This record gives sequence, structure tokens and C-alpha cells, in this order.
Amino acid sequence: MSERKTPRLMLLGLIAIAVIGSTALYLSPSADSKASEALDNAKTQQKLQSLAELDGKAPASRKLDVQTWSTAEGAKVLFVEAHELPMFDMRLIFAAGSSQDGSASGLAVLTNAMLNEGVAGKDVGAIAQGFEGLGADFGNGAFKDMALASLRSLSAADKREPALKLFSEVIGKPTFPADSFARIKNQMLAGFEYQKQNPGKLASLELMKRLYGDHPYAHSSDGNPQSVPKITLAQLREFHAKAYAAGNVVIALVGDLSRAEAEAIANQVSSALPKGPALAKIAQPQEPQASVNHIEFPSKQTNLLLAQLGIDRDDPDYAALSMGNQILGGGGFGTRLMSEVREKRGLTYGVYSGFSPMQARGPFMINLQTRAEMSEGTLKLVQDVLAEYLKTGPTQKELDDAKRELAGSFPLSTASNADIVGQLGAMGFYNLPLSYLDDFMRQSQSLTVEQVRDALNKHLSTDKMVIVTAGPTVPQKPLPAPSDKPAEQPLGVPEH
Repeated sequence: MSERKTPRLMLLGLIAIAVIGSTALYLSPSADSKASEALDNAKTQQKLQSLAELDGKAPASRKLDVQTWSTAEGAKVLFVEAHELPMFDMRLIFAAGSSQDGSASGLAVLTNAMLNEGVAGKDVGAIAQGFEGLGADFGNGAFKDMALASLRSLSAADKREPALKLFSEVIGKPTFPADSFARIKNQMLAGFEYQKQNPGKLASLELMKRLYGDHPYAHSSDGNPQSVPKITLAQLREFHAKAYAAGNVVIALVGDLSRAEAEAIANQVSSALPKGPALAKIAQPQEPQASVNHIEFPSKQTNLLLAQLGIDRDDPDYAALSMGNQILGGGGFGTRLMSEVREKRGLTYGVYSGFSPMQARGPFMINLQTRAEMSEGTLKLVQDVLAEYLKTGPTQKELDDAKRELAGSFPLSTASNADIVGQLGAMGFYNLPLSYLDDFMRQSQSLTVEQVRDALNKHLSTDKMVIVTAGPTVPQKPLPAPSDKPAEQPLGVPEH
């Protein structure tokens, strides 16, 4: 959370989630020449032997015709028919994130990680070989709100049907082998040891505790060294039966399928899951007390995190806040924060801000690293930039530039099947309208300076900040005066 390299692109926050960066795995790029040749063959013959032939290339952006229905077991389905390439992408989104852990912090992540470790008659290696042999790809991940399982496969029946059979077994009837359970637990425990050497991670963990208190978002999705060893296989099986139920999932499908084929796939997957209803939505958190907290850490740099509660995913001000944040610090060079902190003073390599809307109110956060001896002055500078921005809002030029940038980058949000399936999954999970993408673009392009400023001030306040710093206590130096050519090169590169 403390180190986010956000591209200068208006992010939709659909599968969030700084807080929810997906670990769903797709194919690694291969040589461009091979991919180009494969695409040419796909366009002329519509016949491929492996998805690897498509690596590095994506279908062109297109208008989405989103179809939706529910399966007999209660799963919500969103489908976009796309015949440009002989393949399909499917993503299952369960309300099975760490906010459902209860007292067993780390349970959701462990359960999700164990899905593809074993099914009847197959261990983790056989499962991996099964997908690979079909030219298919399986991915999974678990975050605050949700857990994911994804499949990419060729659409030809001889590849699609066995891939779906194996996928249905993995998500519906995992065996949770004890040896894999011990191995993954040990990997998680080793990760906790690494965290002790990462001041940014320590600051992030402390920030979420201070920001959310007793709320389920407060604890790390990975759990902690005390909670993970206590989790049992019986708890995993119970969690899977409850949280991976057919009534608790959204199925997103995109690709070379007819409506009838999509319905058959959704029915097959839905019927393979445990029977059960949707889990209750997470309650809203209480407003925390503003505070400044420091973690002593021996380093040359100090991590600075500033946060307050932001919005949930269906807030009507989302478009205005996204646009306002993009100008403040949501991208690369040219934002208010980057200009004042890096470009004019050379105090950091990067400073970023962002909303992470979730089922309940997610955080608004500003993060950066800077020289330890400049940390207090840099923190005040960031606070001053935010205060001035809330007071005045963006300039008309800043807003016009941000609108043009959004118009240019927005087609990338639907440039590939994988992009579209992510959008559909989030639309279904957060109960957004099927016209969401068009609505977002229309709302964003019609915004005025006053609307952006008013939305920012409605949801953000300089006196509500929860601040966490991590670094050494050292004598402080004054900040350099702003300049077109800072005397010192920026520090603040991530420490590992």
C-alpha cells in the first residue's frame, strides 16, 4: 500500500483495489513477431492450439453489449460476446475477502491460495499440468472485499470443455491437502519476517489499524504471525462452504461464445459450487480520530502516509472525486503534489494520492518517501498543497487537460478480454448499472471546476488526517526553495 506506481491514467477503481491489486495470472508476453503471426492466423482461420500464440496482443476497443442473468443457484452473471479471437475469459468474484475473516485473520487468503493445491485424484502439479496441457490459464487472489478465481481458455469445445471441468473441480471441490497447507502457512510466516525489514509495509499496517479500529478492514489480508499458525483445515473447509457458495458469486464472461454457450458455462460453474446465499454486506466503519504516529526505523529515508476515510464504491460523487484526485496526485508528472514536492524541490521520486472505494468506505491516501532529515518539512508541504487544493479546486486548464487525458486513455479500460472481464466483475460485485462505463465517461466530461471542488470538500478535510511515518529520528533541515531546477536529485526510492 505504501508504494504505488500508478500510471497517469484515470483509474476506474473497479478491481481496486491499491488495496486490491489483482493477483489473477494471465500469460506472460512472448516475442512480438510470433504474436503478430499468431494473430494473423487467428483472424483468417479462427483456429489456435494454444493461448500462448496470442500473448502480447489484444483485441481492439469496442462498444460493450452487456447481458446479465442469474443461474438457478443464485449466481449473478454478466456476459459480453466477443468473437474477434477464438478464446474466452471468465472471472469469478466472491464476497470472500479478508473482511469476512472474523477472528481468524488470514483465513480468506489461505482458503483462496489452497483452491488449486488439490482435487480428487490430482495434486497441485497435476492441476497445473492439466491447465497447461489445454493451453488454458488459471488465476486466483484474495483481498479486502473479495476473492477471485479466473480462467482463460480457447473457445473450441475440445479445449473449453476439459478446462471448464478442471476449473469447476478446483473452485467447487478443493481437497485442501495437509502438506500444501503447511507449505503455504510457512510461506506466509516467512513473509511476516520480511515485513519487519520493510518500513513502508510497517507504516501501511499501522495506518489501517489507526484508520479502521475494530472494523474488518483494519487487519491485513495476510493475517499476522499470531493468527495464521492457529488456522485449521476445518476452518478452511467451513469458510469455503460458506463464502464460495453459488449465491455469493458474480460470474463475468467475455469472449468467443454464444449466449447459449455462456449460459451453459455459467450453469456448470454455478452448480459445481457449494449451495448457499450471499453473505451480508460489510458495515460502514466509524470515523477515526485524527492522529500523527511514528514508527522508528533505521534508514536514510522516511515513509509518509496520510489517509482518511473516503467513499464506498457506489458513491454518486465517484466521477468528480476521481477527476479531482487525478489532478491532485493520481498519476505521474504534472499533478499538484508531484509538481510541488518533486519537480520544484527534488524531495522524492514520486508522491501519489488516491481513493480506494470498496463495499464500505475505503481509504483516501497520500504516500511518498523522502530524506529523513527533510521529513517534517515535506509532510507539512504535502498538507499545505492539499489544503490549498481543497480551498481553490482545480484550475479550468487542469480540469480540461484531465478530461482530454481521460478521453484518450479510457479506451484502454476495454482494450482486451481481460480488461473487460475485470470491468464486468466489478460492475456485478458492486451492483453498478450496466451502463456504468458510459455513465462514468459522460459524467467526467461534463464536470465543472465548482463540482470537482465541492465533491472534494464534501469528502475530504485537512483536520481528519490519520498520519503514519516510518523512519529514523534525526535533526531536521529546512526545505529548499522551489526552483525549476532543484539543486539536489530526488531521493525517496523504495527501500527493499
